[in-house]
Formats: sequence, structure tokens, C-alpha cells
Amino acid sequence: MDDREDGEGASGVAEGDGAHRWLYDLDATDPLSELVSRDHVSREDIVQIGRLMGAMADLRRAEEALSLAGREYMRLGTTDMKAVQFLIVSANKGGAPTASALSAHLGISNASVTKLLDRLERGGHIERLAHPTDRRSRTIRLSEQTKAAAMASMGRAQAQRFHAAASLTADEREVVTRFLQHTADDLRDALGRFF
Repeated sequence: MDDREDGEGASGVAEGDGAHRWLYDLDATDPLSELVSRDHVSREDIVQIGRLMGAMADLRRAEEALSLAGREYMRLGTTDMKAVQFLIVSANKGGAPTASALSAHLGISNASVTKLLDRLERGGHIERLAHPTDRRSRTIRLSEQTKAAAMASMGRAQAQRFHAAASLTADEREVVTRFLQHTADDLRDALGRFF
């Protein structure tokens, strides 16, 4: 007899949670065990892993929605927002960020960073100043208005992650950290092997 709750899929992911959850459900994505062996994995573990994968998908969607809302609120693109975040963190650490440091952080060319900085400067988001220790270089400072807007919107929203992490015990945080890092490492490895 099937002991699933009404509306619950084979791996314990509720059908009412939307089709997106099925994208991470093992019975839906790999029904013939071509990718993942179910040997030595109990039904209960498969159900729990399905819920975990669904929760990761929910987190990813929440982050994407937050990113989109932040970009729309700030009227900036994805790379521009990453630059704003980098400049806030650099200033908080007492740094004097340069275009080359921003280029390295964003993983884009110096020419692309120059265009990005020109755009941010035209919008009143940054100013370029003489570097305090290197006369050949210029440092980038975020405008107070842009910093305040970013902190009041994206900063406050992102701080919710801290609250969620703080609600765990130290041992639970270690388990979550190990899991997330292991998952990230495996996904990077998959990039090199399969693409």
C-alpha cells in the first residue's frame, strides 16, 4: 500500500508546491536510476533528500527574486549591483578599491570595467578619486545616496540570511556549511567533466 500523503509525489515532494519542485525530485528526474544509484539509500532518505533539494530550489528562487527586486529598485543591472556590493564591502574594510580590483572581482575585462564605471559615474553612483598611496591609480568611492539606498533595501533583505543561520546551533551550522561547500565543489567538478 502507498503510504504517501494526499498530493505528495513518490519522493515526498508535495505536488501542490508547483512543478518547479519536481525538477529536483529523484523519482521525477531519474526514475530508472541511470544517474543516481538508490542502492543503500532508504526510501525515507530519498524522501528527505527530495525535500532538501526542493528547499535548495526555493532558496535559489528567493535569491533570484531578491536580486531582480534589488536591481529594479536601484535601477541597475546585475554587474552594476555586484560592483556596488563590492564597493560597499571594500569601503567597510577600509580599502581603496581600484578599477583593476573591481575587474578581478567581477571577472570582466578592464575595458568592460571602464564602461561600467563610466555608466555608474554618469548615474551619480560613484566618483573616481586620486588613490591615497598610488599616484598612477584612481580609487572608486560609492556615493552616500547609492550606499544608503543599497543598504536600506538589498542590505536589509540580505541580512535575513544571518538571522536564519543564527537560529541554528553551532553543530547544525557546521553540517550545513559542509553540505553546501561539498555541493558547490561537486557542481564545479561537474562543469569540468561534463561541459
